[in-house]
Amino acid sequence: MRTFIVILAALMGLALSAQQANQDPYYARRATLFDELPIGKKDIVMLGNSLTDGCEFNELMVNSHIKNRGIVGDIVQGMIDRIGPIIKGKPKKLFIMCGVNDISHGVTADSIARATERLIVMVQQGSPRTRIYLQSLLPFNNDVREWKLLVGRDHVVVEANALLEQVARRHGVTWINLYPLFADDQGRLRTDLTNDGLHLMGPGYLLWRDALRPHLK
Repeated sequence: MRTFIVILAALMGLALSAQQANQDPYYARRATLFDELPIGKKDIVMLGNSLTDGCEFNELMVNSHIKNRGIVGDIVQGMIDRIGPIIKGKPKKLFIMCGVNDISHGVTADSIARATERLIVMVQQGSPRTRIYLQSLLPFNNDVREWKLLVGRDHVVVEANALLEQVARRHGVTWINLYPLFADDQGRLRTDLTNDGLHLMGPGYLLWRDALRPHLK
């Protein structure tokens, strides 16, 4: 039964990523633009969902080689589907943050970790010299605003982070645990860093920037 559930979750991921590309105009615009924008061997790529999409990393880091490849609403399978142009460019570094949208679709922590592992293996096989940095999921806070699809799913973030750390270790990937920096004493996203309980305000991005700085030198 467990095997069936894992396979079903994977198939759901494939279906959802296809729906994103075909039905979400913003996703399609962003994804097709990224297909055309070049990636070079000196570049640092930020791959992720809305949290990544919403940040101007190159300005925050004062580094023109940082390329944002985040798309609102993306899931791990979506990132697998669009990793090709990134691998082709063989960037110097790749920072990955993924999983929260998978959680909102009811995907398990185990399935998130397995999909992320596939993504990492694809990069390592296609661009062996790219240094990969896997970032933890951030907490969310339904007390600020209720995200119905995330209600009662806080524990999945914790479970997924534990499994993702193991994935990073297995594949020699740098693990960046952002979760403790953003969580309050109840394990919720700090209210001083968000205005909707899920996405970051300016101070949140500054905190993220400071956490990444040692890895960008």
